[in-house]
Amino acid sequence: MKKKRGLVSCIQEFKLDTILTPIFVIGEVAFDVLIPMMTGKLLDEGVKAGNMTRIFQYGVLIVLMALMALLLGALSGRFAARAATGFSRNLRREMYHSVQKFSFSNIDKFSTGGIITRLTTDVTNVQMAFMMIIRIAVRCPIMLICAWVLTFTINPKLALIFLIVIPILAVGLLLIMKSAHPLFERVFKKYDWLNNVVQENLLGIRAVKSFVREDHEREKFGKVSNEIYMDFSKAEKIIAFNMPLMQICVYACMLTVSWLGANLVVGGELTTGQLTSMFSYIMMILMSLMMLSMVLVMIILARASAERIVELLNEESDLKNGPNPIEEVKDGSVVFENVSFSYAKDPTKECLKEVNLTIHSGETVGILGGTGTSKTTLVQLIPRLYDATEGRVLVGGVDVRDYDMEALREQVAMVLQKNMLFSGTIKENLRWGNKDATDEEMIRVCKLAQADPFVQEFPDKYDTHIEQGGSNVSGGQKQRLCIARALLKKPKILILDDSTSAVDTKTDAMIRKAFREEIPDTTKFIIAQRISSIEDADKILVMDGGRIAAMGTHDELLQSCEIYREIYESQTKGGGEDEA
Repeated sequence: MKKKRGLVSCIQEFKLDTILTPIFVIGEVAFDVLIPMMTGKLLDEGVKAGNMTRIFQYGVLIVLMALMALLLGALSGRFAARAATGFSRNLRREMYHSVQKFSFSNIDKFSTGGIITRLTTDVTNVQMAFMMIIRIAVRCPIMLICAWVLTFTINPKLALIFLIVIPILAVGLLLIMKSAHPLFERVFKKYDWLNNVVQENLLGIRAVKSFVREDHEREKFGKVSNEIYMDFSKAEKIIAFNMPLMQICVYACMLTVSWLGANLVVGGELTTGQLTSMFSYIMMILMSLMMLSMVLVMIILARASAERIVELLNEESDLKNGPNPIEEVKDGSVVFENVSFSYAKDPTKECLKEVNLTIHSGETVGILGGTGTSKTTLVQLIPRLYDATEGRVLVGGVDVRDYDMEALREQVAMVLQKNMLFSGTIKENLRWGNKDATDEEMIRVCKLAQADPFVQEFPDKYDTHIEQGGSNVSGGQKQRLCIARALLKKPKILILDDSTSAVDTKTDAMIRKAFREEIPDTTKFIIAQRISSIEDADKILVMDGGRIAAMGTHDELLQSCEIYREIYESQTKGGGEDEA
């Protein structure tokens, strides 16, 4: 059973800073609470008695105490900042590392926008709360207690006033926390939705502008933004009760102490200096209560964020290595044995059904079928991006679940439908396939993928900078660079998922010719919409309804498979070749 992970482990590296902060805070408070007492003595024993020596002594003592309080306060602030920023850094790192281990289904559960919100807004909230907890939440209770004890030494009757106020304030704050927390939970879920809307809009900005859907997108953004505003407003209205409650308590204490203190001074039970000290301690107590209420408000906000962070940290990937994973893939042979698959893990919602298939190492397999026939799902089971719901998939004669996932995926290169290039140079993108690849190796695979000719036309050639997502290269150029990147891995299995759809038929033919001549021992799976892209394959699978409807060579399928024949005729006679 996996050990539950929390936030505390991210503090370990900065444990010393976390411990030193409250120590310095305690020292600062000690000097702060002694200053009013010294001020009272200065008034009574110095000013009132006309004793200049006492005035000088107490004056110097107060200045030294104030300087010490300042120094300790600065040190506590420095260590608190180090601890809080280090904590948030470690928290983001742990979350990011957890996300890297997620399977596709784990990422689908949280959504991209939800993960980003947790890594940014939620971590910032927790960081602020942590800083307040180790500094202000230590300072305020200690100052409150010390100040109250010292007021008790001055005059027990006046000190008892605070015993009435504090419980009233505590109950009020607890009620505020209980009411506001569910609203903040709801707000952060809507932040996830807002991030998804923004991300989707920015990624699809070309489509938005092409279809003139700016108004629709603004309306969609405005709707979710308004819902966040409404929920936040409700939460803030509840929290706003904190200030009136504090003010009632503050002014009630001041008025009561002023009235009673004045009577005690007139009656001779209290000196002017003691009353002055009492007022200073009242302000300390009340300011401590106000700061403590601010900390509690921040904790209300951070609690919802902390729960979301812990949820992500404790999410277990549904794809894990076995107890003794196999590190070496013998060859590129692939076998599907009665394989069925459901994204929902529900046998009644299977998108792949009873697939049986044997592919020998080095064979080229074409996969054809209409939209939604689970072509991509089929090949995603090979590198274990998902696990089969029923049956098993064997690579190199071994069940993929028995391999070390990293070792398996090192030998399976995929060029997906949605080609992804990252910001950086062409060389940096190619080296995703092999970080130690030489310039000669990169040029070689680019020639195989027919990418070298257009790369040579760039002024900086292979040092040309690629913008985020590859937005400064065409779709066909992007596809060819992604194919080159996959070839650089020197995989035993190469999967092309409709990854030549944006190149012309001549270039497509040259890429396939290079595959046949240069990587004959690599097993190749080619998903395509154009029959010309797969007609020379050793086997062609025709997918229909999540099943293999037919399998054979191009000539065999023309004779035996009606679906294949109809697609072929529509593309050769109806101009479908160009449309594809």
